[in-house]
Amino acid sequence: MSELHVGLRNITLGFGDQLRLDIPSLDLAPICSTMILGPNGAGKSLLLRVMHGLSQPDTGTVRFPKEYGNRSQQAMVFQRPVLLRRTALANISFALKVRGHNSQEAGRIATTWMVRAALDHLVNVPARRLSGGEQQRLCLARALALEPKILFLDEPCASLDPNAIVAVEALVQDAIDLGVKVIMVTHDPAQAQRLGSEIVLMHQGRIVAQQTKMDFFNFPQNDLVSSFLAGKPLLSHIKE
Repeated sequence: MSELHVGLRNITLGFGDQLRLDIPSLDLAPICSTMILGPNGAGKSLLLRVMHGLSQPDTGTVRFPKEYGNRSQQAMVFQRPVLLRRTALANISFALKVRGHNSQEAGRIATTWMVRAALDHLVNVPARRLSGGEQQRLCLARALALEPKILFLDEPCASLDPNAIVAVEALVQDAIDLGVKVIMVTHDPAQAQRLGSEIVLMHQGRIVAQQTKMDFFNFPQNDLVSSFLAGKPLLSHIKE
């Protein structure tokens, strides 16, 4: 298995009579960024939660290399920022102390990441008073300060203005450049093209395409990819 390989086998997950995920097999390329695209309700966020262990599938397995399979080697940032009732700096340093760093070391690392996130002028501001874009950058900085091997991102730029999106994407690119395996859900093909190395398209809880970025945008794997890129509604039912 490759160093940061993620593999799913026979994943199913349903709610009531509705099957929300049906993924016989999925292997994500190692040491590159994977963008998961799809229309609303395709199962993108649910898939991310299953991979990170926040939701348990009815059947199937998610496998990682054993050295990266535990939660301490992973981090996740959600669409809506999840922050403590503390200062911006303390949100990062507290997470580091939970991981075993002493106060001095946690403060040093947290300050470094506040600078990298261009938030160093806000270190003493209560985190929940920051703007939406600043809060999301703080969540990313906190995640990256923990030095994860795999970073799951669930539409981190949703509802942000263009300037905030640029700043968040810069931090995501930092993670990619650091060699972190980024698996990111987005509804925006242009964003996937900017940040992704491989693209996965979901529809009705299934993987309907998986290609390199170049092939996805220039040589669509099937009509569903072509329709999605053209902004057309996808078929209501997947042909078997």
